[in-house]
Amino acid sequence: MTDLLRSTSRDPVSDLDTEQTDSTFSPRAGIVYQPIKPISLYFSYATSFNSATGFSASGETFKPERSEQFEVGIKADLSQRLSATLAAYQIRKENVLVIDPNNLDFSIQTGEQKSRGMEFNLVGRPVNGWNIIASYAYTDAFVSKDTNLELVNDRLTAIPRHQFGLLNTYEIQQGSLKGLGFNLGFYYVSGDRETTLPNADVQLPSYFHVDTGVFYKRDNWKVQLNVNNLTNINYYNSNGYFVVPQPPLTVLGQVSVEF
Repeated sequence: MTDLLRSTSRDPVSDLDTEQTDSTFSPRAGIVYQPIKPISLYFSYATSFNSATGFSASGETFKPERSEQFEVGIKADLSQRLSATLAAYQIRKENVLVIDPNNLDFSIQTGEQKSRGMEFNLVGRPVNGWNIIASYAYTDAFVSKDTNLELVNDRLTAIPRHQFGLLNTYEIQQGSLKGLGFNLGFYYVSGDRETTLPNADVQLPSYFHVDTGVFYKRDNWKVQLNVNNLTNINYYNSNGYFVVPQPPLTVLGQVSVEF
């Protein structure tokens, strides 16, 4: 597949509009093999690129960001009520934009970034109406090549090494309360999340997060009430050089109708 991208930017130095056109061949492929009925093996490969709009502090345009991804995995249907998926992957990106540490109003491009790791998901249905999804992800994301040697092997910002999740959803299947349901989710994100690139001595702490909610479905409409951050913990994410506090205990109501 040939991708063609066109972007227009204004140079903050010369105050001129410029147009940039980028094109490349982006192959994608995948295969699934089932040696026995409950087991599926798969492999996928994909490339892509995105035009990087804007200018550096010196007024230079950016090269397109390119990426390449490999993934292998196995899915096992252990029973009619239980299935598991295990996958390993690597994503390599070139010319990724990051905030210029010498001028926070502009960006620079790193040479190459890699993200590699594994993901495990376990999906179960102990009884009719009760669904459980347990997940774990390990991620190693870092700068692998760069003209600035201080960045090489630095971890990418805001990405934890370990994440765990456990989501429960239960919906009453019969009787006068049919359609009434509840959900409860537990999420853990490990510390060691870097806040800046180059890495500094400031890392975001780990946190344990709980969400819950109740819903009611009847015919083609649904009423839902969600409570996010049930235990009202203080936790943070980062965006560039900014550490951003996340919402406290939040209650959200929603009404939806399907046509």
